[in-house]
Parts: sequence; C-alpha cells; structure tokens
Amino acid sequence: MPRIGLVCAGAVFGAVMAGSCSVPASAEPAVQRSAAHDGQHDFDFELGAWKFRVRKLANALSGGHRWVELDGTTKTCKLWNGRAQIEQMEVSGAGQSIEGMTLRLYDPQTRQWSLYWATSKGGTIGGPPNIGEFRNGIGEFYADDTYEGRHVLIRYVWSRITPDSAHFEQSLSDDGGRTWVANWVTDQWRVAPGTDCAGGAP
Repeated sequence: MPRIGLVCAGAVFGAVMAGSCSVPASAEPAVQRSAAHDGQHDFDFELGAWKFRVRKLANALSGGHRWVELDGTTKTCKLWNGRAQIEQMEVSGAGQSIEGMTLRLYDPQTRQWSLYWATSKGGTIGGPPNIGEFRNGIGEFYADDTYEGRHVLIRYVWSRITPDSAHFEQSLSDDGGRTWVANWVTDQWRVAPGTDCAGGAP
C-alpha cells in the first residue's frame, strides 16, 4: 500500500538497500529480530485480486479535516515460494488517479518484511521500506521519512483480516511516535484467488 507524497531525503534505491535511512528508537520494536514466529506466509492473504475503498486525508499534519474517497483495484502475486510479493494497484476518484506497486520482501534471518512503494508517475522506489511483522493477526510496519519537508515516522497497520476482506491504515507522526494521524485508510474485498507471478488468475 502507498506512502503517498513521502520522499526520503537524499535516498535512492541503493541507499535504501544500504540502510542509509535509519529507523528511530521509537520504531525499534518493529525492526528487532522476531525470536519464534516464521512470518514467510503472513502476507498470503493478499494474494489474488481485490477491490477497495480509500479514504485519504489532505494536509494530515496541518490540522486537515477534509477526507477524499477513492476507489481502486489491486492484484498480488507471489515469488520465491512466498518470500516475495508484487502488488499492482490502480486507484481513482475526486479528480485523482494513481498507479502504484508494492514490493514485499521477507527476510528469513530477521523474520520480518520490508515493504517498498513505487508509482508509475515517479518511476522509482519512493523512499525507505516500511519494516515489520505480524503479531496476533495484526501487522505493523515502520519507516523513518519526510513529509512536506518535515521529518516523520510512517506506520502501516494491517488488521481485520479474513479470507475475503482486510483493513489497512497508513499513519504519520511528527513527534517521534507519541501521536499518530491516519491519512490513508482502506477496506478491501476479494474478487479472485491468488497465484504465483508466472501467470494465471487473477
């Protein structure tokens, strides 16, 4: 899912992979080694084709109260026996149109996922990955980034997951994680089952 309007200062893909955009102390619990749980298949619920409704908050860190509703579709396929996924997204409405892609990579050493976001308009990875894991059915993923020139933390949360539906929220914090403002909220429902990226449905 998207990191809309966020760019890591000075970061390019190579720098991201080298870890030049660090995760602050407040986000450290999301990037520490998971001692027991093998999360390789935690994102399997996303495989397949979905429709979703988006609520997007304008001026999220400036006291904005205007929510825009958008509609979209996604399809997700797996690679490397589930240790990687590619999600393609199209969303439109309110005079806006976004084509995006999420690359999800699972690290078997840390047992955590790294989520990378890109758009067809930008043509590059949009910033450092959101890194984290699922615990008790809820996935939390954090990144250290900038938003409208301000240093922020970005948090992704996956919840309310069933075989045919899921809920997602992207939130921002400009006070080191003490408070959060949600600025991208989606509810999605399945329209086709999953496959690998070699072909077939969806």
